[in-house]
Amino acid sequence: MNPVRERHTVAIVGVGAAGALTAVQLCETAVRRRVPLALVLIDPAPEAGRGIAYATIDPRHRLNVPAAGMSCYPDDPGHFTRWLCRHGEPTVRGDDFATRYRYGAYLADTLARAIVRAHGTVAVRRLRTRAEACRPAPAGRLELRLADGSGLLADSVVLATGPAATTGGWAPPRLRTSARFIGSPWAPGALDGPLGRSLDGRLDGPVGEPLDAPAGPGAGGYGPAGRGSGGNGPVGRGAGGPRAGGHGAGGPGAGGHRQVGRDAGGHWAGDDVLLVGTGLTAVDLALTLDRPGRTVHALSRKGLLPQPHALVPAPAMAAPEGLDAPTLSAMRRAVYRHIGRAVRAHGDWRPALDSLRPHTARLWHSLTPEERAVFLCEAGALWNTHRHRTAPATAESLDRVRTARRLRVHTGTVTDAVPRSDDSLLLTLSDGSRIGAGWVIDCTGPGPRPQDPLWRSLFDTGAAVPGPLGLGVATRDGRLLDAQGRTGLALFTLGAPRRGELWETTAVPEIRVQAAELAEGLLAPMASSRRPARRRPLDAHGLPLSTHAEAAAAHRTGLERVLKVRAGAEDAFARAVALDPGFALGHAALALLGHECGADVDVPRALADARRCARERADERERSFVEVVTRRVRGEGSDGGADALLGHLAAYPADALALAAAVPTIAFSGVGGLDPAYALDLVERAAPAYGGHWFPDSLLAFLRQDQGRHDEAAELAGRALAAEPASGHAAHALAHVHYESGDHVRGRDWLDAWVSGHGRGAVHRAHFSWHVALHELALDDPAAVRRRWFAQLAPGRVSGVRALVDSGSLLWRARLSDSWRGPVPAADVLDSVAREIVERPATAFTALHAAVALTAAGDLAALRRLRDHAAGADPVQREVVVPLCEALAALLEERFQDAARGLDALLPVLGRVGGSAAQREVVEETLLYALVAAGRCEAARRLLDTRLDRGHAPRDRRLLAALPG
Repeated sequence: MNPVRERHTVAIVGVGAAGALTAVQLCETAVRRRVPLALVLIDPAPEAGRGIAYATIDPRHRLNVPAAGMSCYPDDPGHFTRWLCRHGEPTVRGDDFATRYRYGAYLADTLARAIVRAHGTVAVRRLRTRAEACRPAPAGRLELRLADGSGLLADSVVLATGPAATTGGWAPPRLRTSARFIGSPWAPGALDGPLGRSLDGRLDGPVGEPLDAPAGPGAGGYGPAGRGSGGNGPVGRGAGGPRAGGHGAGGPGAGGHRQVGRDAGGHWAGDDVLLVGTGLTAVDLALTLDRPGRTVHALSRKGLLPQPHALVPAPAMAAPEGLDAPTLSAMRRAVYRHIGRAVRAHGDWRPALDSLRPHTARLWHSLTPEERAVFLCEAGALWNTHRHRTAPATAESLDRVRTARRLRVHTGTVTDAVPRSDDSLLLTLSDGSRIGAGWVIDCTGPGPRPQDPLWRSLFDTGAAVPGPLGLGVATRDGRLLDAQGRTGLALFTLGAPRRGELWETTAVPEIRVQAAELAEGLLAPMASSRRPARRRPLDAHGLPLSTHAEAAAAHRTGLERVLKVRAGAEDAFARAVALDPGFALGHAALALLGHECGADVDVPRALADARRCARERADERERSFVEVVTRRVRGEGSDGGADALLGHLAAYPADALALAAAVPTIAFSGVGGLDPAYALDLVERAAPAYGGHWFPDSLLAFLRQDQGRHDEAAELAGRALAAEPASGHAAHALAHVHYESGDHVRGRDWLDAWVSGHGRGAVHRAHFSWHVALHELALDDPAAVRRRWFAQLAPGRVSGVRALVDSGSLLWRARLSDSWRGPVPAADVLDSVAREIVERPATAFTALHAAVALTAAGDLAALRRLRDHAAGADPVQREVVVPLCEALAALLEERFQDAARGLDALLPVLGRVGGSAAQREVVEETLLYALVAAGRCEAARRLLDTRLDRGHAPRDRRLLAALPG
């Protein structure tokens, strides 16, 4: 009998940002790799994720990195922005700066979700205490001694303790021992004095308004736009967090001697505050402490305040050549030249500095210890003030306070502090000037290395040693080095303690990468020691799947529903990845459905999961498919990923989901601009791999009708429907046969019967109703069109992309041909679709229909926003959707000649957006309307004659008869 294997235990000491990010990565990686894990989170804080940095409730304390750079996941940069959109801020953008409290809520929520998803694989415990010592234990384990007297055995320990506390070593002895000196401004209750009683004895709020009492404790907080409910009171409890130290940019203010008591204007110096340090912490405190009648002084050696971020970010730049210079001086010259180029090109130095971020650690490593010391002494403050910038709104608030002279910046150091009779301090500066202040607050930033009891125990035993230049601790790839320079114990750290090794390591964009690498390294040995995989299950067409039997069964169900165009495919794929979170194909299928079909899927998250899983556990075919989906979702390459998809099908013709995505059908928009003959050859070459299955016949039927070979298409569709009467692809192909051949009566009757019979479970049932309505429109039966729209296509019955593509386009076509009396309810359609889909669509096909719906609603402003989005999107959107929006805008502005010219030029290239000819026909009908409105009746007559040559349509005959002349 085999002994039960114990779970590997990882203890994370500190569950602020670094600890939470590590815990998220450990939970998700363990689940993907099916590695049992015990995770112990040790931190006395009431809420995980906030630490000190993100506990502040002051709404003026904003992140100093835009939302797009603050995702928990390095491979999913938009995750935080999407979280904000789902949590009360639907209009937030990636370049907005959220409040730090909101970010703390995001970290806590993301960690909680990761723990819930990992239940069963990862056993999580939370200990609300402190770890005070760590020592080796038998069998290579580690023992942590906790503040409550208990102990904990762990296989690995991650020290996520954040920045070291300030030491106050700069302060003169009389200042350090004064009750008016605050050495740790973010400690609970530390700011009660400076924020406490005003001159008339009332308790002051953060902006000077009197409060009867501090707000009670609660879980609320502040959003970017103002105060939320609950939260701790504004007296500094739980407020704020340490920021990267350093001294920041701005000029010196007026210093000088202040007399004891009130001056001639009634000013009381005892209410003033001196902040020592002018970095990001000082900026936060200056805004919190500001109020009428108070002067906040800020002092640093350089007298520099942090620079602000640009209101409108300039384009990104590539890093310059010559960075790998042999000396610090040569490297500095290369950087200054690069900054000069940025200023000349963009009028802004920021893109140049930002382009260095991915290379900072490598450049730091390339310097000698002496050069690093010179850099810190000569350029450290300048680097910090330009690299660690403030949000534009924060900079604006700071400028207002400085203009009002309630904030004064000084250059120098404090040399003496003398208590005065009113309990305030008279402070002497290094230039001989003096300042009177009631409080002195240490804002000099983190100390050189950790000093808490746990770290001291490691230093005392030699398990840890100071890092280079005394910064942080010595590490190698995040693992602690001992006094002999070895990585003997399973002790790891990330973030601020790695300053000596990496220099830039205190911001979330760096810490999240370290967290992912740490989780990868910790779990890799355990994943490789699992028992060999059993024989892999197969999909319905004989392709092996890198998962277990239960997840494979769910995947087969999802694939079958996609091929039949039946409801429930999304749920089946979601069940597959819930059963096996490491199943790359399941995540990729969800990403594809969300991107192409508007399924309720977080597409970037699913895609990131697919890519991560493919790296860890997938065969060559599965990795190829994930790459296909990646290129398709991101629109990579001049062809939007078409070559990757076609190459994949050449190697794996039996990949049914890839084949479905390549051919324009009811489920997918297909490869834009794919030559019909090539598409037909593609499906015919793939068909033998399916062994007589009905699916290739249904695709061939659709392609044959697209060639005008209606009899062959009808035969193929009939054969597929005989084998599978619920085949949505075959029914869709037959619907097109009837429409394109002008057989509108039979097409209407057959499809209406199918929709109410075998098509009852069709996921795109609204699209089949749209096809029936097209027949009714062609038959010039406006009453039937109106009835069907309200019964089967109106908002409430249809929503999302389907409403945009089907309901919206039908309304517009009915209006263009005078088949809809009165105003069309296009605004109702738009209200049923997420604004993100309408104004920032992921595909050119969706963008075309968004443009049509916005035109139907007369929303010119939104149409222009869509054009601006398309101009920065994939090549098809840039080259087809942008001119389409411009032509439709001309139509709304009644510039009918311009509209007609623009629409006419688009007809030859419309196929690039994908979809069917019947769907793209909406542009042709809009052109017809524009020609008539522009008085170009002869051109309109030629267009109608061409349409009637394709098939009989009473509506077109009516329109032709109504043309003058």
